Amino acid sequence: MIVTHHRIVCGITLRRIRQAHYPLLADKPNMNVKLEIRHLRLLGAIADEGSVTGAAKRLHTTQSALSHQLRDAEERLETRLFLRLGKKMVLTPAGDHLLAAARKALEELGRAEEKVCNFNGESGGVIRLATECYTCYHWLPALLKRFHKKFARVEVLIDPDATRHPVEALLGGKLDVAILSCPPRDRNLKLTPICEDELVLTMAPDHRLADKDFVRPRDLEGETVIIYPPRSESTLLQKYMLPAGVQPKDVLEIPLTEAMIEMVASSLGVALLARWAAAPHVKTGRLAVRSLNAKGLRRTWYAATLRNQPSSQYLEIFVAMLGEPCVMGLWPGRGVS
Repeated sequence: MIVTHHRIVCGITLRRIRQAHYPLLADKPNMNVKLEIRHLRLLGAIADEGSVTGAAKRLHTTQSALSHQLRDAEERLETRLFLRLGKKMVLTPAGDHLLAAARKALEELGRAEEKVCNFNGESGGVIRLATECYTCYHWLPALLKRFHKKFARVEVLIDPDATRHPVEALLGGKLDVAILSCPPRDRNLKLTPICEDELVLTMAPDHRLADKDFVRPRDLEGETVIIYPPRSESTLLQKYMLPAGVQPKDVLEIPLTEAMIEMVASSLGVALLARWAAAPHVKTGRLAVRSLNAKGLRRTWYAATLRNQPSSQYLEIFVAMLGEPCVMGLWPGRGVS
């Protein structure tokens, strides 16, 4: 299980993604800004140089052009920004207040521009990732090791808050890649198939169903089933048992895969898990697994990205590499349903 606040491998820190809060932007930013960047730059230059002449040399423009820009700024704001005391230009209280905000705005904009320009994979970059399961990232360290041989400066971050609703986070611009098993039909999404896995019924080794070759819906009549909440999204209940008219004895909603496995091993019920998730416990003899019906229940996993997302070589390669763990037998799928 990936612990999102600590390092895993390759010096990669998986931390919660927090939306940047800029000092000049409120929750509902004022779109009626009267000044332009050129006005903010001249404000700082005149304040530093003490004269329009010195500021013009610093900004590589003419004195008359800079004087015109200053008058334009003061007319837009309807207030004086500088007072002329002899040969020196001195800020008014309004100008001093505006200068502090201007410096912060220009500094923040400069950092943002530098970061955006570096998003080419060579100088830097960020990939924000989430899957539909909190505990299915054991394949990620090996993938990151290979990925960083190509893009050493690209950081891969997991957003744990997006796990419950990865599609909404992706469409909201909070993710770059969402790994989904049941993606919605949305023209804004680009879906890349990356792998398949099988869902199997897990049980204690001495359970009565362990003697069967596979499990039919009617075999589950009167069984206690263990599922992830909410039950309205349970594949075992909603797509397998209830459509066949089969009622469980009881339904236990458990949010953690590890706890679910422990309960199944203790003969407290049966659960539908990905085969990869049950495999280590089958190997030690703690669990038994059986396919659903003769053909089994398989699902396809997709890497979802935004269709209109700006093209990025490192993101395209990362999505292509997501399918590699499947070939290597490392891809986990969702883990439980």
